[in-house]
Amino acid sequence: MCVFRTGGTRPPTEMMVKLIDEDRQEYGVESICKVLPIAPSTYYEAKAREDDYLRVPPRLRYDEVLRVEIRRVWKDNFQVYGARKVWRQLKRDGFRVARCTVERLMRSMGLQGAVRGRRAKTTIANPAANRPLDLVKRQFVADRPNQLWVADITAVSTWSGWAYVAFVIDVFSRMIVGWRVSPSMRTELALDALEQALWAREVKGELIHHSDRGSQCGFKGSSQQRRLELILDDR
Repeated sequence: MCVFRTGGTRPPTEMMVKLIDEDRQEYGVESICKVLPIAPSTYYEAKAREDDYLRVPPRLRYDEVLRVEIRRVWKDNFQVYGARKVWRQLKRDGFRVARCTVERLMRSMGLQGAVRGRRAKTTIANPAANRPLDLVKRQFVADRPNQLWVADITAVSTWSGWAYVAFVIDVFSRMIVGWRVSPSMRTELALDALEQALWAREVKGELIHHSDRGSQCGFKGSSQQRRLELILDDR
């Protein structure tokens, strides 16, 4: 039994609507509203909203629930989560939802995750440079160590900017035999990695060094003097 005393806080509208529903058949809405601190128009308006909600398709009602949860997950993770990570978190929280549904709702809400920066370009073609023939013909196999080396440069994103890593791999063992790191993509970076590999392996006999075609791979001098044949291919 509920008792509403004068001078107290007004009960929630939902509670009073429920009480009216329980006794309206016996006493009538207007009679009950005279006792409760609620106007008949407020009661009928609340019932109309309830009826409208029940007429909404279940999928749309569930969409509204998901919108609240999607925004919660997105905000709790510093607004950097995209649809894929939000979807995974919702599944961990027990919600049955498809990834495409999360994508659709986030798009309609104007939410998106952090966008990665532009990828660094590590191969800069030099049209004026000489292009030696591809002696290996894209067949990267070796029968012994120090027969075929392949080289490349990759960019790594750090808090202070891009770092460029040049490395040389022995095709036979798949081991990195030389590497160097630099804040700039310069010709000496790839050359330094090659020099380290030559020093560490003490190469004897013929060796093919294969690298992509780029301005940072325009080797000269010392690398040629150590019986290296540079193969630059068009990538």
